[in-house]
Amino acid sequence: MLTIHHLNNSRSQRLLWLLEELDVEYKLEKYQRDAKTGLAPVDLKAVHPLGRSPVLTTENVSLAESGAIVEYVVRHYGNGAFAVPEEESRYQQYLFWLHFAEGSLMPPRVAMLVFSKAKQKVPALLRPLAKKILDGIMDAYYKPNLIQSLKFTESHLQNHAWFAGTEPTGADVQMLFPLETLVAMGQADDYPAIKAWVKKIHDRPAYQRALEKGGEYDYA
Repeated sequence: MLTIHHLNNSRSQRLLWLLEELDVEYKLEKYQRDAKTGLAPVDLKAVHPLGRSPVLTTENVSLAESGAIVEYVVRHYGNGAFAVPEEESRYQQYLFWLHFAEGSLMPPRVAMLVFSKAKQKVPALLRPLAKKILDGIMDAYYKPNLIQSLKFTESHLQNHAWFAGTEPTGADVQMLFPLETLVAMGQADDYPAIKAWVKKIHDRPAYQRALEKGGEYDYA
């Protein structure tokens, strides 16, 4: 049996959705973020040297990185579901969106979140200057990049039910975390197709089961 090492309010929640969709039997080991830092507990370093979540383990496998885990689960447990055969034309879309999620969409979102937190930690006297500098960097680099990626994603979902075909695939699993956090934070008003896609997933019975098992999750 495989085990998912699951951190609250993290990317690992989407893996629980995938496993529930595939009706895979699995064990769930839960970890809680540090209340002050928001970081993963040191216990996770005993599971994987990086000390991050998610991690999938079996008797012979210890695999980190959610994208790698999605590919592993789909290949070894999917029986064809949530996958796209290489010979099909939509395989290109499957590969693209599978890697776009963490390769292009998440980096500017994470950077902007870090910069926002950094402004709060600067001493009060220096805060106006720090805000001006950090906002300038975000407006010049990260924000335009993020908006471009979101407009591109919105355009795709306006014309497609899912990211790589007429049914959800591993690409949809990977895209879920960046887009559902966007919606939950109230930043998706300009992207109705993204909001509708997220709601469609949240309404699925498998997603509801994953929420019940995963516990605390602020983005549903």
